[in-house]
Amino acid sequence: MMPALAGTMLGAMTMLGSAPAMAADSQAQAATVAASATMAATPSPRAYVDVAASAALYSVEAARLAKTRARSAAVRNFAKSQEASGFGIGGQLSWAGRRVDALPGNRLTRTHQVMLDRLRRARDFDATYLAQQRDLIETMRTFHASYARSGGSATLRPVAQFGARRMAAQAAALRLVD
Repeated sequence: MMPALAGTMLGAMTMLGSAPAMAADSQAQAATVAASATMAATPSPRAYVDVAASAALYSVEAARLAKTRARSAAVRNFAKSQEASGFGIGGQLSWAGRRVDALPGNRLTRTHQVMLDRLRRARDFDATYLAQQRDLIETMRTFHASYARSGGSATLRPVAQFGARRMAAQAAALRLVD
């Protein structure tokens, strides 16, 4: 792991109130937080896969909730496209992750789990879902684009390019819902 990224992750974990241990889950958690800020360095291939896979899984699970709980047909339709994006990115990560020994797990980072829990409890589901999607899409577009430009794995950079394109398309679709 690059020293600049280690410092960024340690600072992010401190903000989260996490112990400073740099276990794989902690790295992924810190990368999730760091993804929302402009990072001076890119995450390791494992941390990239963990965060990107968690975001894709969150997108699928949140979309499933939205398909049953959203009041607006536009929100339900948007959720279907988010679910497809989540499956698409997850599939790409699974394929490429095998080649770099960074197979994505089927679990959410703490940040994405908190988002999903809040969504489950939301009184105004549509507003909560759309607000979360605005944040997630922009954060993950930036995260994928950053890794596509300077990530340490030549195998994962095309996946990151794909992810950045999907998130840009979802941002455009979200503007039509708002």
